[in-house]
Amino acid sequence: MILVRRAARSFPRSVEKTFGLSDERPTGNWSRLHATALQNTPHLAQNTQLPRRRKIRPDAIGACRLLLAGVLTLNAACAWSETLRIATFHTGLERKGPGLLLRDILRGEDEQIKAVASVLTTVAPDIVALQSFDYDLTGAALSAFTDVLRTGGLDYPYQFATLPNTGMRTNLDLDGNRRRAEARDAQGYGFFSGQGGMAILSKYPIVIDEVQDFSAVLWRDFPGALLPETAAGPFPSEQAQAIQRLSTTGHWVVPVDVPGPGRVTLMTLHASPPVFDGPEDRNGKRNHDEIVFWQSYLDGVFGPAPDSQFVVLGAFNQDPVAGEGLKKAMRGLISDPRLQDVEPTSPGSVEATGDPFDTADWDDPVPGNMRVDYVFPSSDWRVQAAGVYWPSGPEGVVAQTASSHRLVWVDLAR
Repeated sequence: MILVRRAARSFPRSVEKTFGLSDERPTGNWSRLHATALQNTPHLAQNTQLPRRRKIRPDAIGACRLLLAGVLTLNAACAWSETLRIATFHTGLERKGPGLLLRDILRGEDEQIKAVASVLTTVAPDIVALQSFDYDLTGAALSAFTDVLRTGGLDYPYQFATLPNTGMRTNLDLDGNRRRAEARDAQGYGFFSGQGGMAILSKYPIVIDEVQDFSAVLWRDFPGALLPETAAGPFPSEQAQAIQRLSTTGHWVVPVDVPGPGRVTLMTLHASPPVFDGPEDRNGKRNHDEIVFWQSYLDGVFGPAPDSQFVVLGAFNQDPVAGEGLKKAMRGLISDPRLQDVEPTSPGSVEATGDPFDTADWDDPVPGNMRVDYVFPSSDWRVQAAGVYWPSGPEGVVAQTASSHRLVWVDLAR
């Protein structure tokens, strides 16, 4: 089922695209897409009494054309000088059962939800990718949350979310513990389908009919896949690897039409943490390949890819130096010449650990604080400013109440 809500003049249209990928979602229709595009449409007054036509001299026409060209050039220059704030935020807004997040939002009493809303309204990104936000088919929780933000003065008329791999049952043992139907036996860790999904909120139109969802790509079909193995063979089994998807949550390519720069393409994910596994390093290898996916995509492995005005962002769950995991993937992405790593910092991280680059505040000493959330603009953007929203003092308490992760933002211009 596809749900689209929009005003008459808004750009997005609903569509179902498989891009030639096999998708084995447990329901009949794999492309469960929720998109809302709500836009105020003012009533236009029309003057029915037309003025009498006049003849215009040719030289006046030329002068008008020159004047119009000048105005258009000036308007374009003004628009290109504006700043676009793009952010990623691992919200931690996942609950233990379906519908519970919606319940908590509607009650208006949950301190974490209030804190997440406070962080977003304070930073006020133009476009934000959310992770760990429970998905439901009708988009009720996401719509209710945007109502909360709107009450706080931050309006996102355009929203996108689709069914994640988290909690998607497989009826196989995917973690090798000889049991089935557990959270780790889903395509991505989760107790119910949609738990801890992703979403995009935008002030500008999301081009729904050009969204690419690569969440159904099988891990074994990914070029150069680091599939886990033991002395007994493929881990946990050949049957498991035959259906195991690469994406823990999802890999999305989401175009947004922004006044001024035009088409801006978001490439977002929420990768598996490279821990909670055994010597076969299943999660570590999966995390590696989920990160490498974006370089393969930019190389054209999955079809034409944008070469400008794109942003790679999300929760990568990988620090380039600290903690567990295969560091080559993260370091490779950071050093890719097609991307910019502007290394955003925060005073709160300096206060907590002395390291200004951390984005997650975890238990000490293990795993400790790390840099695991990123916003990478393409190399053609002019970066005006960047930061991690981790303030000190009372505001820092609010950020801690919101999530163990911190919002990362970048201001871009052309």
